Amino acid sequence: MTETNEKIVTEQAEAQEPKLNILYEDKHIIVLLKPQMVACCPDESKDDNLFDQVKRYIKIHYNKPGNVYVGLVHRLDRPTGGVMVYAKTSKAAARLTEGLQSGDFEKKYLTVLCGAPDGERGTLRNYLRKNTVNNMVYICTPSEDGAKYAELDYKVLENKGKYSLVEVRLHTGRTHQIRVQMAGIAHPIYGDMRYGGAQAQKGKLALWAYSLSFLHPITKERLKFMVSPPETDAPWKAFNLAKAVEIQ
Repeated sequence: MTETNEKIVTEQAEAQEPKLNILYEDKHIIVLLKPQMVACCPDESKDDNLFDQVKRYIKIHYNKPGNVYVGLVHRLDRPTGGVMVYAKTSKAAARLTEGLQSGDFEKKYLTVLCGAPDGERGTLRNYLRKNTVNNMVYICTPSEDGAKYAELDYKVLENKGKYSLVEVRLHTGRTHQIRVQMAGIAHPIYGDMRYGGAQAQKGKLALWAYSLSFLHPITKERLKFMVSPPETDAPWKAFNLAKAVEIQ
């Protein structure tokens, strides 16, 4: 194949519309399911990511010329799957960001922990500090440089002794927050070797953003989207996910 033909093939591949799992879309926002191990936005790895995929989708699907606007409103870690919303206009992005900062967003996660926290319900409050050298987050004292307050509520939905299915509701959105705070009470997330060490079972990280609720930035209608984790994958298949989600 000649260099010219190789360039044509490459351009054709880049022009293909990404296959996205879209849950909702209108002129202002697009809500979709982020796969695990796909970054939600560009990073130093230069890997293809959901943000760029959404831009390509809008450009190709709607035949938009020039640069396409997409607003990143919130984030999910690369190993975490689940529901995300992106803005399609700067006005929608600004209003969604305001809603996020004011506590209008309700973000709920399902996770499988090693063991089970004490009590059916609880609240974790810590200060977290990120080490930018190794990209690790640590529990710290409030007076340390870079310390940020982190709070979450949890509810144990099903306890199988060695593992437990837990719902987490975030009140703050810190980097690796759920992973660090759960490891901090000696119940790391299944598959989280990074923060759980030998105590965590080796496997795909069992953390899933299953529920997202917010006010539509233009209509002000409250929208809610729920998607359960992959029910046939370990460790999720050990639990009754349909019943767990139904409780909410």
